[in-house]
Amino acid sequence: MPSRHDALIGRIAAFDNLLEALRLAARGKRGKPACAAFLADQEKHLVRISNELAEGRWRPGPYRAFVVHDPKTRMVSAAPFRDRVVHHALCRVIAPLFERGFVDESYANRRGKGSHAAVARYERYRDRHPWVLRCDIWRYFPAIDHEILKAGLRRRIACEGTLHVLDAIVDGSNPQEPVQHYFPGDDLFTPVERRRGLPIGNLTSQFFANVYLDPLDHWIKQVLRVPGYVRYVDDFALFGDDPGQLAEWRRRIDDFLVGRRLLLHPRKTCIVSTAAPAPFLGYVLLPGGRRRLDVGNVDRFAGRLRGMRAAWRHGRIELDAVERRVGAWIAHARHADTWRLRLALFRGGVFDPRREPDRPF
Repeated sequence: MPSRHDALIGRIAAFDNLLEALRLAARGKRGKPACAAFLADQEKHLVRISNELAEGRWRPGPYRAFVVHDPKTRMVSAAPFRDRVVHHALCRVIAPLFERGFVDESYANRRGKGSHAAVARYERYRDRHPWVLRCDIWRYFPAIDHEILKAGLRRRIACEGTLHVLDAIVDGSNPQEPVQHYFPGDDLFTPVERRRGLPIGNLTSQFFANVYLDPLDHWIKQVLRVPGYVRYVDDFALFGDDPGQLAEWRRRIDDFLVGRRLLLHPRKTCIVSTAAPAPFLGYVLLPGGRRRLDVGNVDRFAGRLRGMRAAWRHGRIELDAVERRVGAWIAHARHADTWRLRLALFRGGVFDPRREPDRPF
C-alpha cells in the first residue's frame, strides 16, 4: 500500500500557490473576458477562493460544452476561469505525490516526458522486437468510472479537505457522450446508477486519466513482465517476439480492464509486424528510423492556424498565445521529414502566424 499524505489543503489554499496557479491558468488567455475580469481584481478573487478551499466551501461552476471534429467528433468542456485556477493549484500540490509512483513508460501530461519521448521509446522497442500489440481504449474519458477513480485518489491522499475538493471536481463533471456497457455482476440498472465520464479539456481530467490507468501500467510490467511497453493516455503498445504471446497478453488485458469498467477498442487494437509503418501520436513511423507527419495532422494544424488568425484579428486571442501554439506544433513537426510541409506552408519565407497559410499538400 503506497504512503498516504495528509494536511495538504493548507498548501493548496495558500495565497502564493493560488497566485502561481493564476499565472498558469491565465497563460495565453489574458485577452479573454473571463480571465481579464478575474485579473482586474485578482487579489479579491484569490482570497475568496483561498477561504472557500480552507473552509470546505468551494464548489465548481457549470461547464461550457462544445463539439469539435479533430479528427473525430468529441465534446470538449470549458470550466469557469476561477475553477481552472483551482485545478492548477490542486495539481501543483498533489500531482508530485502520485508522480513518484507512476511507471517510467507512462508519458502523457508529465514533466520531462511528452509525445516526442514516447515516440522515441516506441522506436527503440520496435527495433528490438518483431511484433507489437497496439491497444486503444474504447471512449476512454467518457468511460472513466467515478467510484473507481475516487478509490485510486484515496490510495495516496488522506487529507479530508483535499479529498473534498477532488470529489467536488469529479462529481461536478458534466454529462459526457453515453457509454452503455454491462460488466460481470451488473444488473439492468447498473450502467445508469454508476456515474462515469470526465470532461475533456480539464487539467484535472488529464491528471485523473493517468491515475486511473496507473494500476494497468504496474500490472503489465510486474505481472505480465512485458519486455517493451509504452503508454500515452489510452494509446499503448506492448512489444514481443511471439505473436501468440501477444494474443495471450491481449486476452489478459481485456480481463484486467473489465475490473476498471473499460473495454479495448475492437478495431484499433491489433497485433502487427513492427516492420510495417505505424501511426503513433501524429507521426507515421517508418523502418530505418524515418518519420513522416500524418497528412491529417498537417491539415488539422492548417485549419487551427486559420482559426487562430481570425480569433486574433477579432481580439479573442493574444498573439503570444498564437505564437506559442504554433511554436509547439513546429517543434512537433521538426521531429519528422517535413520537406513537403515546408514547401506547402512556409514557401521558403519567414514564418508569420498572422498570415493565412496555404492549404498544405
